[in-house]
Amino acid sequence: MSTEIAVGKKVKVVVLPPYIKTAEPMPMLRPANLIRLGEEGVVISQKPGNSWAVRFEKAAFLIDSQYIESVD
Repeated sequence: MSTEIAVGKKVKVVVLPPYIKTAEPMPMLRPANLIRLGEEGVVISQKPGNSWAVRFEKAAFLIDSQYIESVD
């Protein structure tokens, strides 16, 4: 298990957040059930406050690093 998160790396959801934000110019809060525990995505950018924009199967969302980990 690696803790290195970087743009272009694959990550997986290890804890579901209470809600998620869309990774759009005007982020919107969405229910966390749009992603599932263990779902993998690709980091598309780093955001302020230890947050990452991650492209999942359904869409891209902003997610804090405490909810994801790098996939080797």
